[in-house]
Amino acid sequence: MADVPVLPHLRVVRAFERAGFRVLRQGKHVVMTDGSAVITIPRHNPVNRWTLAGIIKEAGLTIAEFRKLC
Repeated sequence: MADVPVLPHLRVVRAFERAGFRVLRQGKHVVMTDGSAVITIPRHNPVNRWTLAGIIKEAGLTIAEFRKLC
């Protein structure tokens, strides 16, 4: 997990927006979709690297692809 970045939740949301996801709703978590996948991002600063790795996997991206979007 050393290559998974530790980022604030707003940078994570912006990165997924660049990947084509849009915000469905917000509360204690931000729920986003691209039409086929639904991901949930916690509003924690920073987002835990293990949690972020799971979100990236659910979104169908690789860690390298996600790092390019940050």
